[in-house]
Amino acid sequence: MEATILIIDDEDKLRSLLARILQAEGFQVLEAADGKSGLKKLAHESVDVILCDVRLPDDSGVNLVARLKQLQPASEVILLTAYGNVPDGVQAIKNGAFDYLIKGDDNDRILPLVYRAIERSRMQQKIAALEKRVGERFAFESIIGASAGIRSAIALARKVAPTEAGVLLTGETGSGKEVFAQAIHQASLQAGRSFVALNCSAFSRELLESELFGHRKGAFTGAMQDQKGLIEEANGGTLFLDEIGEMPPELQAKLLRVLETNTYLRVGDTKPSRSNFRLIAATNRDLKQESEAGRFRSDLYFRLNIFNIHLPPLRDRREDIYPIAQHFMAIFADKINKRVTGADDGFRRRLERYAWPGNIRELKNIIERAVILADGHELTLDCLPYDMQPDADHQALSAFSMASAEKLHIQKVLNHTGGNKAEAARLLEIGIATLYRKIEQYQLYSSPSQDL
Repeated sequence: MEATILIIDDEDKLRSLLARILQAEGFQVLEAADGKSGLKKLAHESVDVILCDVRLPDDSGVNLVARLKQLQPASEVILLTAYGNVPDGVQAIKNGAFDYLIKGDDNDRILPLVYRAIERSRMQQKIAALEKRVGERFAFESIIGASAGIRSAIALARKVAPTEAGVLLTGETGSGKEVFAQAIHQASLQAGRSFVALNCSAFSRELLESELFGHRKGAFTGAMQDQKGLIEEANGGTLFLDEIGEMPPELQAKLLRVLETNTYLRVGDTKPSRSNFRLIAATNRDLKQESEAGRFRSDLYFRLNIFNIHLPPLRDRREDIYPIAQHFMAIFADKINKRVTGADDGFRRRLERYAWPGNIRELKNIIERAVILADGHELTLDCLPYDMQPDADHQALSAFSMASAEKLHIQKVLNHTGGNKAEAARLLEIGIATLYRKIEQYQLYSSPSQDL
């Protein structure tokens, strides 16, 4: 793509000479004789690099840098001057200039410097485009659902997002708590800064402590070097702790201290470190009951429960099921280059009548499987797993047999793990070979994308 260069200089001959040199390199060149004209052109044209004189009739190029960058942050500014002035050069760089050249003395540097500035400008443009896509993906507008429960949850989340208040998201596993956490972050003052997520149920106590707080070299066997914790990574941004109800009591006390003082200790360290972040926590447990039973610190519960948002399960959002399914159809059809445009009435009715114990996560896995199996443009009943087929309880297995109970239990565990067979075998306390045999025996579904 052709780069565009803006030259701002009141010397007509020099401006024309620079324009001819740059045009000979294949660049599109815009010209302005003063700061006001340069700003006007920048307001209407997309520019990669700006060559700006330090001494302009109506402004100082050094001061103009900040205004140029404000209009087009991804553009790079190279200042030109007839007089070398170190303080001016330092101030120009502080204001956001890419570099500072002396006219006449640095002529050989102009083109190489312009090429480097273009490269950096293009990188900044790519980063900005990526940040925009990420923001759109995780914005509240991307959350699908018209049901009263989900609309109410979104309304609450929108209100709390611009504040610094902590948020506790409650709801069943797979109900979309991390999606809400991301949306709150994107609409907050911390947007553009780190969003760090951790599932507290995925680690042992020792590993969870190290992941959260970091550790010093030699703190324990295998600690070969210093390591940052996620609390440090989240400084200035948002820390999302999923399944916080699984956090061991001793770590609950340490987390409470961080929330109250913004200080913490790395594992094996004696010097406190500081981190200021927004905490969003999530759980599928009733933390009030857990605290009353002594399984969760009541002081931490009250600290977390400043602003609670409950996400309804998918079975209570019947009108949202098919729109969410359509969203996943489009994603997976594009992923495997299939033209799946919808589902027939039987498939749709079955989705809407199913209990969805695994919520949105289960629906996503089911749709991925269905898209893979689909022969035409529509998903049909035979694309569904066995236990979702109509009258499945009356086929092949008795609803009261041990085999039927075993089959349904294994399927639920596979749904819970998102198709991860190794994790499912661990939870079922059986060997991986046994699990594969059961899957084949009962014709169970497990996502092919998360095999082991």
